[in-house]
Amino acid sequence: MTAVVSAAPGDGSSILPGLREIDDVGRDATRGGYSRHLWGDAELSLRQWFVSRAEALGLDVETDRNANIWAWWGTPGQDAVVTGSHLDSVPGGGAFDGPLGVVSALDAVAALQALGVKPARPFAVVVFAEEEGSRFGVACLGSRLMTGKTSGDAARALVDSDGVSLASAGNRAGFDVTHLGRDQAALDRIGLFIELHVEQGRGLIDLGEPVAVATSILAHGRWRMRFSGQGNHAGATLMTGRRDPVVAASRAILGVQDIALGVERAGEVARATIGRSHWNPGGTNVIASTADVWLDARAGSDAGTRALVAAITEASQEAATREGCTVSIVEESWSGEVQFDVALRSRLSGALGGVPALPSGAGHDAGVLAGDVPTAMLFVRNPTGISHAPEEWASAADCAAGVEALTSILRSLLVEGAAAAPGPGGAPGRLAAPGPGGV
Repeated sequence: MTAVVSAAPGDGSSILPGLREIDDVGRDATRGGYSRHLWGDAELSLRQWFVSRAEALGLDVETDRNANIWAWWGTPGQDAVVTGSHLDSVPGGGAFDGPLGVVSALDAVAALQALGVKPARPFAVVVFAEEEGSRFGVACLGSRLMTGKTSGDAARALVDSDGVSLASAGNRAGFDVTHLGRDQAALDRIGLFIELHVEQGRGLIDLGEPVAVATSILAHGRWRMRFSGQGNHAGATLMTGRRDPVVAASRAILGVQDIALGVERAGEVARATIGRSHWNPGGTNVIASTADVWLDARAGSDAGTRALVAAITEASQEAATREGCTVSIVEESWSGEVQFDVALRSRLSGALGGVPALPSGAGHDAGVLAGDVPTAMLFVRNPTGISHAPEEWASAADCAAGVEALTSILRSLLVEGAAAAPGPGGAPGRLAAPGPGGV
């Protein structure tokens, strides 16, 4: 097994060697943490790093029509076992969200090769493109394109905050965007998909366990709310004569908080966030003409999320009317509630000696694929409980436990009859020594 070292949260030396190799890529001096966005310099460097590391393991690498990268161990084919995650980040994100799953997958391949395992079925490690949606606004874009949940035409028309279209960005990076869209051939090759991910919450902290299996993902989506008023001079316009969309947006933002808190205090799941805003034209001495804010809303069911957004919409319309403004609300992405494949979950849990099972409040590529292929997820404990921020972390020991758990599961899936024995207390056990023929 790959060696790891220990250190304090935020110290790059505390992570798996593979993560340490990319520790300086995409560091954000302004926000802290990392900013690694699709086809930006940092993300392109990470793609090159993945290709080099996969090829060093003897894997054959290809990029599909939707910019997802595949590294095959052996001949590609149908009924493949596939694992992996993503390499992009939110603005100022942590070191583990996404890359931990990619590095762990490569480390698991290295561990299996060291044991002399020969896959009895096709196997690949995949890196999905634009999982965070931080550049073009649609989360899990690579997997959504693959499954047809986002069309190629819709993707090509997406524009980033600098006004660069996805089509232009792809062309500049040397990627042919003309074939974006549902990739049935790629889907047909996936027999099952397993994604390892740092936990984005406190479930494993409270349980005192290093690894868990995911049960479900909350229904969630993103909406752009545009408040329109009257642009004017900040010094010449009376306070009583203003139609200020920034004020309307601000009242709506407070309503978002109050509405979600009310649902939560009533005993239901509700999470609503305004994490991004833009005032136009953006001058200090100018009353804005439009104010855009982006809403992230999540709840325990599709209907619950829709109801939450409906309540926020009503409150936002009232806030706009109060200030003499109007508001338009456009859905930019939607992912319904996901229940991971019960049989695959059970197999993972059994192979790991009955580790805990936890829901996820965060979206993942595994959730997007779940409607087309059997999927499952493993979580690795995050002792800070913080994610999408520089304080996101996982200890050396827990990272090693995640790699070992993934290795055990992959061995049981790739080699008929092979399984890992549970360790003390039901924790993931050490892999049994390879038998005759290396299996």
